[in-house]
Amino acid sequence: MKVILRTRMSNADAHYGGNLVDGARIMGLFGDAATELLIRNDGDEGLFRAYDQVDFLAPVYAGDFLEVHAELVSSGNTSRKMTFACYKVIEALPNINPSAAQVLEPPLLVASASGTCIVPKALQRL
Repeated sequence: MKVILRTRMSNADAHYGGNLVDGARIMGLFGDAATELLIRNDGDEGLFRAYDQVDFLAPVYAGDFLEVHAELVSSGNTSRKMTFACYKVIEALPNINPSAAQVLEPPLLVASASGTCIVPKALQRL
């Protein structure tokens, strides 16, 4: 099972100088995608337990459009293993004009991760 979320980073998402978005914002998007996967798979949000791998590969800035891919890769009795990828699909170009942007073909992988969620007690198949 897979889900895809797409969102634009705003000035409110920028945390550092130069309108740089911090990795925590991307981790939040991974969490949102995990929540959707769990709802679709189990009918409940579940709880994120741990990330076992996270890589930040390229910077993200206010004005960039991101696409987050999440995939359920395995299901146990009480847990779900997922992988995540975050791509920059549109890049802001504020040095040209405040509203300038370009579509990235191919999209740029900016972050990836994998982790485990736990399903609520009511849904666990013990």
